Amino acid sequence: MVFAYHDVGVRCLRTLLAHGVDVALVFTHLNSPTETIWFDSVARHARWHGIKTLTPENPNVSEVIDLVRMAQPEFLFSFYYRSMLSPEMLAIPRRGAYNMHGSLLPKYRGRVPVNWAVLHGELETGATLHAMTAKPDAGDIVDAEAVPILPDDTAVEVFRKVCVAAEVALNRCLPALLAGTAPHIAQDLRSGSYFGGRTARDGAIDWRRGAVAAHNLIRAVAPPYPGAYSEAEGLSLRILRSLPAGLPGLSEADETPAAAPVLRWRNENVYALCHDGAVRLLEFELGPDIGNAAAFHQRFGERAVLLKPMME
Repeated sequence: MVFAYHDVGVRCLRTLLAHGVDVALVFTHLNSPTETIWFDSVARHARWHGIKTLTPENPNVSEVIDLVRMAQPEFLFSFYYRSMLSPEMLAIPRRGAYNMHGSLLPKYRGRVPVNWAVLHGELETGATLHAMTAKPDAGDIVDAEAVPILPDDTAVEVFRKVCVAAEVALNRCLPALLAGTAPHIAQDLRSGSYFGGRTARDGAIDWRRGAVAAHNLIRAVAPPYPGAYSEAEGLSLRILRSLPAGLPGLSEADETPAAAPVLRWRNENVYALCHDGAVRLLEFELGPDIGNAAAFHQRFGERAVLLKPMME
């Protein structure tokens, strides 16, 4: 029995099928009309393989639980399924329930682990297959695969690596899991961390935290996520991509931390200055209406003509 969604759900479902696992039924989600769908479809891949799919709003209602119980599954797998499964559901499979989580557990348990890892400037993350318990992301670890986080990686770039890590970890441990010989290593939850979900409002940049924190937030919420936003020079600013920049001799770097950055341009590059350094803006929207960048560029030109020049 498989509960799956998103790219990790697709890759892990296909891994099960590649190993000859008989997947009788797939539970997935209907795509939300309010969400930008930039990822692959579990329902489509299941259909291609002739697997029946269901999309219940709540997988823990008695009708769904009874349906799973009647199927008498040996295993239950959850691959980036967005709903918590009840203890009653998890108790059904004879040989256990397992989840693929997008971090190196016990770190970053909970929601959107890749975004949180990038936000905190981590140098690596990964994917972990673990036994499911009533407490989220707290069960025994079966296998894990690490991937690097580069200093300029955005969250979606890291997420693509995590998709591969999930496939590698599942492909490696699945034969032993099916044979009943896979290791189960208890987590030390005291050494880990738990985080909740994020919303578009969490993209507001607090420049008082400094240039590195601003850059990490920008890449953690870069498209296809909603993006980081602020105000600068009295205008709305939405930053889609950035690089940390060392610019010696900037007097603004010694000022008291401020809620808004000072914008400067040098050699056709635009910089946001804060009290401890600068962030180079690679892709951004600046203007009264940040949702209409094309209109802004048509009015003001491709380069940041509203910005104050910075002396060489």
